[in-house]
Amino acid sequence: MKLIGIAIYLVILLVIGMVASRRMKDLRDYYAGDKRFGFWAASFSSRATGESAWLLIGLTGMGAAVGAQALWVVLGEVVGVAAAWIFLCGRFKRMTDRYDSITIPDYLESRLADKTQRIRLVAALTLVVFVTIYVSAQIDAIGTAFESFLGWNYYVGAVVGFSIVLCYIVSGGFVAVVWSDVFQACLMVLGLVALPVFGLMAVGGMDTAVERIHAQDPRLMSLWGPSGPGWSSFFTILGFLAIGLGFLGSPQIFVRFLSMRSEKEIRPGAIVAVIWTLLATLGAVLVGMVGRALLMTPDQSLEDGLGQGGQHVLPMLVDQSVPDWGIGLYIAIVLAAIMSTVDSLLVLASSAFVRDYYQKVRHPEMSDTELLGRSRWVTFGLAGDSLLIAFSVAALVPGRTVFWFAIFGWSGISATFCPTMILSLYWTKLTARGALAAMLAGFVSVPCFKFIAPQLPLVGDSFASLSELPPAFAVSMIVAIVVSLMDHRGQALLDHSHKPWDKEINHA
Repeated sequence: MKLIGIAIYLVILLVIGMVASRRMKDLRDYYAGDKRFGFWAASFSSRATGESAWLLIGLTGMGAAVGAQALWVVLGEVVGVAAAWIFLCGRFKRMTDRYDSITIPDYLESRLADKTQRIRLVAALTLVVFVTIYVSAQIDAIGTAFESFLGWNYYVGAVVGFSIVLCYIVSGGFVAVVWSDVFQACLMVLGLVALPVFGLMAVGGMDTAVERIHAQDPRLMSLWGPSGPGWSSFFTILGFLAIGLGFLGSPQIFVRFLSMRSEKEIRPGAIVAVIWTLLATLGAVLVGMVGRALLMTPDQSLEDGLGQGGQHVLPMLVDQSVPDWGIGLYIAIVLAAIMSTVDSLLVLASSAFVRDYYQKVRHPEMSDTELLGRSRWVTFGLAGDSLLIAFSVAALVPGRTVFWFAIFGWSGISATFCPTMILSLYWTKLTARGALAAMLAGFVSVPCFKFIAPQLPLVGDSFASLSELPPAFAVSMIVAIVVSLMDHRGQALLDHSHKPWDKEINHA
């Protein structure tokens, strides 16, 4: 019965890929869908892409591990998504239409009048590196999902699941990605809203669930978390809230804004995206908390009861509370969360290499149509690299959690691009040199704040609690402003190239 549900889900994805492949004519179709999507497709696709395996495996595990403190992630995500749609989407759509951009590096190069192609090169390099890491985290989650739900060998499950997603991406490109994201986003939000209800029915109601959590640790019902009030908890909460920063300019999100057919789609798209985010993230946290109440006893440790970081809570709760006919559906929902991000990121990384490096830098004479075949091969090659990284990490770091594995890749993309994207839309003095320095600073800062800063005396614990994204984001933003203000030659070039920029960008 479980395998029937999975099979139906995978067949639907393959059909989507086959139908979408018939619409692939050139690079504009493969990487931006020729800018013809409505608000339903854009909003559902952006949310499915922005969440990934960490929502179904990571955030549910966090809800089990830290309890009510994980609700700060919900707030951070809702605010981040709302800010991206309300304050950034309209300006970005106008500018990308003006420059006829089909990738984020296209836009940055035009907006900053960069003739050196350095921004394009750094952007392409960053995307290839961090997207590959992020995708490898999703592959890791695929193997974990098959292992947890079906008892399959981790490596076999990862290869089978990843092979399916690779088939429809390579054939259908961005159109297949968006269509499949809409289907998968619907599955994700319905599953996350329904599962806490099934869990509460199994545990005996809300009051019983709260009593059981109190018996394990009363601090799990506090917004301060298991550590109680203190500086460590404060920095942890800031880190949770800062996850929303990644929605303010990440290329995999903003390419959805770029692909909409007009600005009229923005307002309804924002409403749909915010409601989806609230329902899905709140549902994920409640899955973790209800699962802990049902599946753990007061004398059990988290690892013994629900696995490392609590990341087995969702499959275990499904097994205990969902009817047999629904278990296969929930396996499909977990795969949907994973694959909806894998497909988007692989197409994004492929566009960075093929469009932004191979065509624009090495072979500008090649047409978009000629490069379509190469795009498919590059997508396939990047997928192989991601698979290799995932298996290497699985072998070398057995105590990993999907949440923190994925967050590292998410932070790398966010710290490199988001400050530059925000400033490019709101600050006319941002120069190409300022943007380039900011992107390099964000790129380097993420591993520094992840691996080096937590080892520092006195402040190391604070950096560990805060996570790498907030300080790396701040460094990138400060570097962009300082270098741009010192770049007088760049300012003069911008004044010459974009005199009407202020009126155009602020036009309602």
